[in-house]
Amino acid sequence: MSEGVSLRLSLSMVLSLVFLLLLCFHESCCIPLYNLKGPLSTNRRADDLMPQISPAGSPQPFLPLLAPSPLAPFTNSTVPKLSGQCILNFTAVESLMSMTSIDCYAFFAPLLANVMCCPQLEATLLILIGQSSKKTNVLALNGTLAELCLSDIEQLLVGQGAADNLKQICSIHPSNLTEGSCPVKDVNEFESTVDSSKLLTACGKVDPVKECCDQTCQSAILEAAAKLALRTSDSLNMDGPNVLSDHSTRINDCKNVVLRWLGSKLDHSRAKEVLRGLSNCNINKVCPLAFPNTKHVAKSCGNEISNQTACCIDMESYVSHLQKQSLITNLQALDCATLLGMKLQKSSITTDVFKLCHISLKDFSLQATGNQEAGCLLPSLPSDATFDKSSGISFICDLNDNIPAPWPSSSQLPTPSCNKTIRIPALPAAASAQSGLYNEDLKFYQLFALSAILLMLI
Repeated sequence: MSEGVSLRLSLSMVLSLVFLLLLCFHESCCIPLYNLKGPLSTNRRADDLMPQISPAGSPQPFLPLLAPSPLAPFTNSTVPKLSGQCILNFTAVESLMSMTSIDCYAFFAPLLANVMCCPQLEATLLILIGQSSKKTNVLALNGTLAELCLSDIEQLLVGQGAADNLKQICSIHPSNLTEGSCPVKDVNEFESTVDSSKLLTACGKVDPVKECCDQTCQSAILEAAAKLALRTSDSLNMDGPNVLSDHSTRINDCKNVVLRWLGSKLDHSRAKEVLRGLSNCNINKVCPLAFPNTKHVAKSCGNEISNQTACCIDMESYVSHLQKQSLITNLQALDCATLLGMKLQKSSITTDVFKLCHISLKDFSLQATGNQEAGCLLPSLPSDATFDKSSGISFICDLNDNIPAPWPSSSQLPTPSCNKTIRIPALPAAASAQSGLYNEDLKFYQLFALSAILLMLI
């Protein structure tokens, strides 16, 4: 059977299962719906996804299946066409490449791009070049090799099930494998310029929670990058308004060289742990969602709210646009809630509509179609997807945390991740709960996964 026919059959099976699961869900033969609360419980549009808060109780573990059995198995089904000229040793980091393929699985790479796929891909590139420097003595590739190697990496990942447009999804270019504007790429020159012992001590092991606040490793990397950037006197001789921006670009390029050096000094697993920990510090500082215009919400929720039901219906409709964008972490959700609250306040909405309409943090993440309680929050700590031959691709996510979205004070700025007033677990309930899947929950996991596939296909 040809690959194309096989794919069409798989998608057909997926659509059939979605219909059956939705029907099962409608007839209450799957996981029970949470009780609806609030003014909209008896007045809802059929296509609305009203965020609600579930009843109190201990959250159950959730491990949603991203690729249940109807999808094509995750196997190395294609033979990659390599250039034969790339000097990177892919075999030495085979497990790292495999993990990247799983994190960037074709159907879900866009949904996991910000939190999982792209950070893992970037860490893989840094470690590959770092490891190659042990033989080449350089911490960068030239332009020609960068283009060839990036193409080879893409071919190898796609051959293991990854998306075939990772360069576009993660904005990766051949220049990301070069030294850029950093004046130092030679290992000997690097180690004679920076305090390599201090750097390795600060970054040999990174606490993914404390590092984001203490910035011990990040400060050491910045210090090393600044020293590398000053190896050239160009920035001292330039005139004009671009001097500062050029120097900043040079420092950023040198940071990549520093990270590659770390990737050469640490074993693969430790290097990945450090690099992913550092990337998550930046990930959790930024809300990745795009916010539509709030004019429609302001009309029904602005000033004194005369009709709470109408206001919450419009809020629900607005939030539904956010729920279709991507999977985000719990800390990202907190930042997104703060930004949206400030945006609504600028539209003359003074009432805490988050509380009024039961908006919780998980309502900012991807939702399972047709279920108002299916928001999935990823952990704020670095995480990866997993692959199992029987169950497919899966990842840890929390469908149960119902932390209310905080309404910001009128003068509040986006809250730094190290100064949160709301206690949010670094890992969702599933991470600390007992392992294993419950039959009742399994149907819901599949519903979530297949609904996500539909969002990708529509």
